[in-house]
Amino acid sequence: MSNSQSKTDVILIGAGIMSATLGALLKELVPDWNIRVFERLESGGEESSNVWNNAGTGHAALCELNYTKEQPDGSIDMSKATKVNEQFQVSKQFWSYLVNGNLIRNPHEFIKPLPHMSLVQGEQNVKFLRKRFNTMVENPLFKAMEFSDDPETLKEWIPLIMSGRTSNEAIAATKIDAGTDVNFGVLTRKLFDTLESTDLDVNYKHSVEDIKRTDDGAWEVTVQDLANNKLETHTSDFVFIGGGGGSLHLLQKTGIPESKHIGGFPVSGQFMVCNNQEVIEQHHAKVYGKAKVGAPPMSVPHLDTRFIDNKTSLLFGPFAGFSPKFLKTGSLLDLITSVRKDNLATMISAGVKNASLTKYLIEQVILSKEQRMEQLREFIPNAKSEDWDLVTAGQRVQVIKDTKDGGKGTLQFGTELVHSADGSIAALLGASPGASTAVSVMLELMEKCFPQHIKEWEPKIKEMIPSYGKKLVENPELIQEIHTSTAQALNLDDQKKTNPEQEQETRVLQEA
Repeated sequence: MSNSQSKTDVILIGAGIMSATLGALLKELVPDWNIRVFERLESGGEESSNVWNNAGTGHAALCELNYTKEQPDGSIDMSKATKVNEQFQVSKQFWSYLVNGNLIRNPHEFIKPLPHMSLVQGEQNVKFLRKRFNTMVENPLFKAMEFSDDPETLKEWIPLIMSGRTSNEAIAATKIDAGTDVNFGVLTRKLFDTLESTDLDVNYKHSVEDIKRTDDGAWEVTVQDLANNKLETHTSDFVFIGGGGGSLHLLQKTGIPESKHIGGFPVSGQFMVCNNQEVIEQHHAKVYGKAKVGAPPMSVPHLDTRFIDNKTSLLFGPFAGFSPKFLKTGSLLDLITSVRKDNLATMISAGVKNASLTKYLIEQVILSKEQRMEQLREFIPNAKSEDWDLVTAGQRVQVIKDTKDGGKGTLQFGTELVHSADGSIAALLGASPGASTAVSVMLELMEKCFPQHIKEWEPKIKEMIPSYGKKLVENPELIQEIHTSTAQALNLDDQKKTNPEQEQETRVLQEA
């Protein structure tokens, strides 16, 4: 085993959507910086960013009911929905900038237009959805939303869901046609293809084993070259840990105060995937329902059209599962080795406070296929068991930490950015809506970690993201400009006139 050393300006750990996004932003802002990426797997976007390991929802709060809470006074809190939507608009602007500059090509390969819908059943839920709709359409970000509780209209919107429905129970849905399905794996690889055409150094089959501070304040990263069985040492003034579920262990190795009293709880996801093309063709939307009482936010059931490998697919889920691994390709010891002296009390407290979540996960794990089919039939009444197969999606590690509001051992649902006081190292933890908000999260990282550069970078950032520094909800005209420009750059309007099978046929003819 040999050892080699090198120095670089920036080190990115993990070749997922977050590192790809940060690398792309930095290369546009400071092209002369040396950036090095280390990824344990053989290519980019193969863990959390992989198309089979996430729902592919371009999270814009168009369909997720858990982003809009009903307050004690009956009003609807729009703050999270507004924030998430604005973050996704930022992502679309940056992707459009890259497409317009020929830095990435063929956007239809990673983003497709797809209606986003919310569906509820029962008088109380219909009443809530109507109230939610009336609130949301007053917000310029959601003014295109439609509502219907008319069965005939719903048959046009969601024929597969309405077919064979014999119950007289009230049912209603909202719909926005401007939703999307995003293949974050393809997008990640496109970004890295572009980055590798510059002098950015991407190292696959390289596992980061340790991170520690040097006497001069830089960071020393120890890396195992898995292909050649070599141990390498790299130093950098800035390190980003974007390794998905693997980020927590590496953050703990840094020893920074901000890494203390943080734990992680792994949750795996499973989806039912339709294998009957006739059934698949009857549905064209992402339809999100309402989580059952007592179920965690991650359990919101949804029936999704997906575009994978040039084919239209249909997925239903998620069904929660449990594995102590923090990554799908991780170790069974991940959970136990993440428990340290500083977070032991935090983890124990979380375990006590989340006994109901543990019970829920156990119940989910032992579900039979027929029990899963019963849940699917709440969406598709005449679903046949032989038309559906079970697939395991990716691992998510929910952040556990002590908070002022929740107290010790609070389980967090969402994305968490952790950075040192001096901004020299940062890590991204957590889960949904992660990938959809990658550009906003990485801009936030740059503001916190490179405050000395932000003023000089701002003109270029505004060129890439016209809404930067503005609240879209306060600028309706800008919203419309962005919708128009991003739809044009990403070919979203043109794609509504075709489908993946037609695109494949066209591509074959063109190649011939």
